[in-house]
Amino acid sequence: MGKTKKTGLSATFGARYGSNVRKKWRLIMEKQKGGNLKCPRCETRGSIHRISTGIWHCKKCNAKFTGGAYNTQTPRGAESFRIAKRKQRESEVIEE
Repeated sequence: MGKTKKTGLSATFGARYGSNVRKKWRLIMEKQKGGNLKCPRCETRGSIHRISTGIWHCKKCNAKFTGGAYNTQTPRGAESFRIAKRKQRESEVIEE
């Protein structure tokens, strides 16, 4: 009988909790450990750490901000951030 392939970080769970839960957990943890999270203030990667659910802290610029439970920004938050930036640029153009 051949060996089964364990999947990365979720291999510690073994056969427990179900395959879908382990896959979702693995994807979340790979995003956090990969250093892909970017600070919205100083825009550096790898300096973001999660304090608790939805609360994030940047060690470089000492910024504390809210976001999603597992990501620094939710899709709805990203959309509202883009709209606010666009409105700010439009008001700057009107003033000039």
